[in-house]
Amino acid sequence: MKIKLLLLTLLISVIGFGQSINDYKAVIVPLKYEFLKGENQYRSATMTKSNLVKAGFKAFYSNEQLSPEYSDRCELLYIDMKKESGFLVTKLFVEFKDCYGKVIYTSEIGKSKEKEYELAYKECIDLAFVSVNKLRYKYNGKSGASVVKATPAVVTPAVTTNIVEAPVADMTDPNLLYAQPTETGYQLIDKTPKVVMKLMKTSRPDSFIAIKDGVQGTLNAKDNQWFFEYYQNDKLVSEKIVVKF
Repeated sequence: MKIKLLLLTLLISVIGFGQSINDYKAVIVPLKYEFLKGENQYRSATMTKSNLVKAGFKAFYSNEQLSPEYSDRCELLYIDMKKESGFLVTKLFVEFKDCYGKVIYTSEIGKSKEKEYELAYKECIDLAFVSVNKLRYKYNGKSGASVVKATPAVVTPAVTTNIVEAPVADMTDPNLLYAQPTETGYQLIDKTPKVVMKLMKTSRPDSFIAIKDGVQGTLNAKDNQWFFEYYQNDKLVSEKIVVKF
């Protein structure tokens, strides 16, 4: 009886995740997965995008220039492929993540005994997408961003005021970064998503302690823009940072 109850709970959980992907407009496909050495190796990115389209998704490669309709990255999903170790067997599965890196849905594992990598990966990806196809994805008109943007509600009033009055980010800027809340402040990520800068709160809502590429400085709001300021060879360097909180 307990086993049946556990299975039912797991089933409801899976269905809940499956339904949540309908809140997102499209899926971004990376050109390279962590376990591979090169971009689109063994046509992994091509096969991923092809399967997404077959499953009813709008899909774009991470290096594509998106139309304004898809300018808000928190309205998009980001797919990742994972590889499990296996003796004489290739095992792959895919994860759908939101703009903050939270896993929204995980597919079943696709397995293949093919010795040639491209054939093995194709079979694994196709099998993994069998579970994705069963979700019958259809964009419901809601925005996944509305759920994500509710997260900063836990921050202090001073920081919330900063977000409201912060400089308006240019969403068309190719160097645009997105702020993810952390325990001490924020981390700024690019569209990959990759962490580019870490911010720590100070007593001032318009200034953060900032670390980028191992260099520590401050991120300050000036003239309706954000600037990363630090010293290099005893000279003050001011670098413009475009960020959406």
